[in-house]
Order: sequence, then structure tokens, then C-alpha cells
Amino acid sequence: MTDHKASGMTRRERYEAHQRRRSLVIASVSSVTVVAALYFLVPLTPGWSKVQQSFFNGDTLVKTFPKLLEAFRINVMIFLWSAPAIAVLGLLIALARDAKSPALFPLRIFGAAFTDIFRGVPVILTVYLIGFGIPGLGLPRPWNSPYIWGSLALILTYSAYVAEIFRSGIDSVHHSQRAAALSLGLSERQVMRDVVLPQAIRNVVPSQMNMLIALQKDVSLLSFIGPVEIFRQAGVFKSLLANFTPYVGAAIIFLIVTIPATRYADHLMARQMRERR
Repeated sequence: MTDHKASGMTRRERYEAHQRRRSLVIASVSSVTVVAALYFLVPLTPGWSKVQQSFFNGDTLVKTFPKLLEAFRINVMIFLWSAPAIAVLGLLIALARDAKSPALFPLRIFGAAFTDIFRGVPVILTVYLIGFGIPGLGLPRPWNSPYIWGSLALILTYSAYVAEIFRSGIDSVHHSQRAAALSLGLSERQVMRDVVLPQAIRNVVPSQMNMLIALQKDVSLLSFIGPVEIFRQAGVFKSLLANFTPYVGAAIIFLIVTIPATRYADHLMARQMRERR
């Protein structure tokens, strides 16, 4: 059966199949070689024993990992209430920048200024300015909480990036579709809601997935203004145990979460490219 299938292949198909097998063998051999070299050569370096004790201490990892997981729940909570707000605000900013009516020109100016400011200022600086500045006004509890204002800093910063992604999705919808919808009697609002936005959102899903992955990691920046999330908890353990292994444990937890999300984003992007061909 296999020979029959192979004989039914064209010369080009046989050549491409041979090239795929050859590429797979080369990639496998090179990967095994690199891993083996690292495995055998790194332990031969003079300071490896100290590095292993300081960063890869198994006993310390087992002792601190449960507490790190517990602290990671704070990261997840902040992410879960920030992500929807970012999506809504980002979409509103994108729509404001796309407004066509002359009466809405101030909205376009506001949208442009918003994206310029919050994309231009580093995330950590925005977290410091909002996270320390607003509670410094002497607000009563709970309005002086670093969770609230730290989350707001992330929401404002990421909304600026998400807005630009949405705007690129809106611009990717061909103008002829707008013209056709308007010729059918739809209003500008209906065209945007029923024709443009559904396609724009679908086109930018992979890019937005990557922004969500980045947001999950940047939640750790809030540790600088008070919340005891995973990064801050790892720092506490590092100070108590005089060992950097808790940071490695925190990195492992982030990788467990972000690698599947990254692969899913790549899958969406590949599927989107196949559909466009």
C-alpha cells in the first residue's frame, strides 16, 4: 500500500517529501547535539557548583514552590479583571481614532494623544506614577489600594497597544466592503458594527493573544508598588533563604502558563495564513 501511494506521487511531491524528511533529520541531530553539549560542558565550568546551589537547589524549589503557586493567584486575579477592561477601552480608543464625522474630531485627537502618551511612557514608569501618585492624594480605603491603581496603570498602557492592533484590523477591511454596505442603505454605525468590526476582530485575534501573554507577565511589575504576587514572593524567599532558586520556580510557573498560550497564538496565526491563501 505504501509503495502504491509512493508510486502515485509526482516527482515534485517525492522531492518535497524527501526535503521534509531531510530537514527533520538535520533539525533533530542539531538539537540533540546542542542539548548534549550543554549537558556535558556546562558542569565542567569552574563556577557551576556555586551556580547550581544558588539557582537550581532542589530542596529550596520543593519548599517554596507551593507558596509561589499561591502568590501566582494574585497575578491571575489582576490579569482576569484587567484583560476585559483593556479589550473594551482599546476598542473604544480605536473607534475614536477611526471616527469620520467632523463633529467627532476632538475624539480623534484624544485617541491619538492617548496612544502616543501611553505607548511612549515605559510600563514601569506608568505603574510608579499612578500607583504612588494617586494614593498620595490621601484617598480613604479601599481607594488607596495599590491593586486598584496598579491595575489601572496596566489597563491604560495596554489599551494603547490594543487600540492600535484593533485599528490595524479595522484598516485591513477593504474599503469596498464599506462602500457596498453603505450602498445597501446601512448607516455608518451599522457598517462598523455589522460589517467591519466582526472581520477586524477576527483578523487581529492572534496579535491580541500575544498582548494577553505579555500582560500576564507584566502583572509582576505591580510588585514594585506593594502587591505580594509571585515576583515579590520569590524576592521574599530569596532574602530569607539567601538563594535565587525561588526566582527559577517563578519562571517555571510563568512558562507553564505562557508556552501553551504562545503555541495557541501561533496556531491561530498559521490557520489565518492558510485561510488567506
